[in-house]
Parts: sequence; C-alpha cells; structure tokens
Amino acid sequence: MEQGYIDVASLPGGLDLQATVESGQSYLWDREDDRMYERDAASGGDAWYWTTIRPEGEPVVVRVRQADGRLAWESTVDAEPVLRELLGLDDDLGAIRETAPADAVVEEAYDAYWGMRIVRDPVFPTLISFICSAQMRVGRIHGMQQALRREFGEPVAFDGETYHAFPTPEALAGATEAELRELSLGYRAPYVQRTAELVATGEVDPDDARGREYEAAREFLTQFVGVGEKVADCVLLFSLDYLEAVPLDTWIRTTIEEYYPDCERGNYTETSRAIRAALGGEYAGYTQTYLFHYLRSGGRDH
Repeated sequence: MEQGYIDVASLPGGLDLQATVESGQSYLWDREDDRMYERDAASGGDAWYWTTIRPEGEPVVVRVRQADGRLAWESTVDAEPVLRELLGLDDDLGAIRETAPADAVVEEAYDAYWGMRIVRDPVFPTLISFICSAQMRVGRIHGMQQALRREFGEPVAFDGETYHAFPTPEALAGATEAELRELSLGYRAPYVQRTAELVATGEVDPDDARGREYEAAREFLTQFVGVGEKVADCVLLFSLDYLEAVPLDTWIRTTIEEYYPDCERGNYTETSRAIRAALGGEYAGYTQTYLFHYLRSGGRDH
C-alpha cells in the first residue's frame, strides 16, 4: 500500500472535502462509515472516503481523508496526481470567486462552503450517474450507483476488504432491463442499458465532447439515450472541465426565479446563456454549484 498527503494550506483556497464529494456533483465516492449524503452527517469532515480509478485500465481503490490540515490518501498507486485532477485541487478558488457577482446570496454560499471544489470524474460513470438523476434525491442517486457497482462492477481487493469498481460500458450493455430495474433504476433502466451499448460498441464516445465549443459539446452529449440538456450540462461541468456550464435543475430554476428573474427566457438555451452571464461567465458553474449546495442544504431556509 502507498500512502501520502497533501497540505491543505498549499491549495489555492483550501479544501472542504466533504462539501466537494457530498454536494451532488459526484455519485462515485462513498464513505467508509456508510453515511454518505445523510442530512445529519455534517461531522463527516474527517471521514474516510473512497472511489475507484483506472490509471492503467485495471481498477484500483483510492481512499482519502481530510484531518489535521492534510488530505491523506491510501492506494496501491501514487494517487496524488489523480486526486489533484479528480478533486480539482489546483483550481484557484480565490480567483474564481472574484468572477462571481457580489450578490448577498452568492457571498453567503461561498462563505458557507469555502474550499468546495468542482470534481472531474471519469466521463462514462458521470454520464450514467446523471442519467439516473432525473426526479431523484441525491441520496437515492448515490444509492443507485453503489448498487450498480455491487451488481456489475469488478471486485477490487484493498487493505483486506473487497470494493467494487464502477461497471464498464460492456458490463452495463450486457445487463438486461429487468436486472437494472431490480436496482431501482425504474424507467431509467433502458436509458442506462442503451447508452452503455452506444459506448461499448464504439458508436459514440462521450469523451469526444471534450474540446468542442461549449454549446456544441452539450448538443453532442444529447445523442445518448436519456440525456437532455440538463444532464449534458452536468457531464460537461463535473467531468469534462467546462466550468462555465450551469445545469438548469429544479434548485437553480428556483434560484433564477427568486434572485435572477431577468434570466428566465422561456427556453433552456437562452436561459442558460443569461444565467451563465449573470453568474460570471467562465466560472459560472462554480458559482452555481455553491448556490445549489447552500440552498439545498438549508441556506436561507430553502
């Protein structure tokens, strides 16, 4: 086993690990104490979290914990460069915040969860996670992904325990709709199976969205079954490094109605353009993520 740590003070803007991985950005991490996304688990700032990565094709486990001013990690590989990517540790939070509007609710959100970072999760698991997200609470979405791991993911031995990798496209493509429905995916089951099939056969690669102009990248991702503009925006923001993306989910639409009513333009494309401009343009996705987590967690009694 390899171990290491990163000094949180060395990160531009610090780090709030729990907010980063429990804010509805990522459903690919879990807590060792099985309290992921519990409302009363706010003390989880020093909990161990784990995920799996595929640095050379084969899955390996990475465990992380924030305590005593350090982000400690354990794995069978040197995990520091991977963690810097997955957790956005090199993002300059101070510079990003300066691009946000100086609105009271924005300032409150940044203050409440300062150190929260935008994740860059692997694209296929992110795509599947957000296909499952429609009309679902974050805890249920997370539970679905863990069920997919247990049922279709490769077992990975680490530190005397058995974990499961996120399923490959081939594994999910080979699942039946009935098997996926048994994991509580409901009407999302055929979307997951068909999308996995598109990736497994090489018909469409979600990573090919990367590098395109933002709205073209969003349109590219809607080729996948069960992917509309909102899900595509989530994939762009939380996997493909499009930090300007603002997914227009229920919480953000409520935010627009209450705080930015002039941004409502009657359709997704124009409303998206308006709220991105209102939230600072290039890093609008960062500001919306702070707002989402703050308001969903009870900020301003929402």
